[in-house]
Amino acid sequence: MAQQIQSSIQELEDQHGAGTYHKRKLVIVRGQGARLWSEDDREYIDCVGGQGAANVGHQNPYVNRAIQEQSQKLVNCTELFYNDQRALLLERLARLTPPRISRFFFCNSGAEAIEGAFKFARLATGRTDIVATMRGYHGKSMGALSATWNKEYREPFEPLVPGFSHVPFDNLEKTCQAITEKTAAFIVELVQGESGVRPGSRDYFLEVEAQCRKTGTLLILDEVQTGFCRTGKMFALEHFGIEPDILCLAKSLGGGIPMGAIGISEAISTKLFKLAHTSTFGGNPLACAAANAAIQYMEDLQLARRAEELGQEFMAELRKVKSPKIREVRGMGLIVGIELKEKAGPYIQQLMEQGILALGAGPTVIRYLPPLVIERDDLRRVAAATAEVLR
Repeated sequence: MAQQIQSSIQELEDQHGAGTYHKRKLVIVRGQGARLWSEDDREYIDCVGGQGAANVGHQNPYVNRAIQEQSQKLVNCTELFYNDQRALLLERLARLTPPRISRFFFCNSGAEAIEGAFKFARLATGRTDIVATMRGYHGKSMGALSATWNKEYREPFEPLVPGFSHVPFDNLEKTCQAITEKTAAFIVELVQGESGVRPGSRDYFLEVEAQCRKTGTLLILDEVQTGFCRTGKMFALEHFGIEPDILCLAKSLGGGIPMGAIGISEAISTKLFKLAHTSTFGGNPLACAAANAAIQYMEDLQLARRAEELGQEFMAELRKVKSPKIREVRGMGLIVGIELKEKAGPYIQQLMEQGILALGAGPTVIRYLPPLVIERDDLRRVAAATAEVLR
């Protein structure tokens, strides 16, 4: 009976969905912490983590309670009016982010945050050129796609937004050559997630920040995936000692509820005008309540420290795996990747058959992005299963 229901669900999605996703033959219906259950009640350790949206875990008690309480009061309140949950979230983010970031625009996703960041940068500088990095991923809407590197995503939709160029990631000389007095902004991920879990170097980011200041270029940090304790700090920028002019946030900000934010400096805010950028659902009370609860949970349970400790232990276990198929293990906190010498897809499938859900990150990388509440024993099981499939 369960197999028939599962088949029916898959058939309905295949029949009526747009068909733009690679779907695994698995129907997920329930979650708790770092575990997921399928329609036939099989249990899985979740190392997909909502692609970075589940840092506080599935069915988080703080977030669930906040959603339930807020849903009984007010779900939607446009920014035509003030709202208590929105005001509280603005104050929280201003406290947590670097001093330069003091104001925020709320939206609904990472791609929306990137789109707004480009608009703000162009408006604040009066310039139009944007420099991004090779292998970078910033989303698939038209502006975000213009900054994203992968040609498979880009080429079917060209011509894209003009004025975008790309430089090699972590290449200081070429990056600084590209950032000039004509550049509106330089956008970069501190850890390139989609392209293989590639952290940049501290010296690179510090020198690039200096070049941006020298040329009047705005520094945009894309922390959509690395934000909110994922790398062992509340934000990955804390590892590198840099301050952006614009900070893009999303994914785990809402504790699983769609939520994005653009953090900007006071100097940028003075260049904006009323109705320069708006969002019907951005900053709605339900999402803000969820975000307030998620951040409170992160702080109460010290998830940044937990991610740092567990990430170090997990990477140490993975580095013990003896396999000629492994090229490198790398990561920061609990964003971890194993680069293989061959395609990763078959091994991700084998892990799923063993009850481990993992991600790809480019053709040859297995990416682990578990909820930060995952238990040590579960990470040991993931490492052991990885060793078995790669033997």
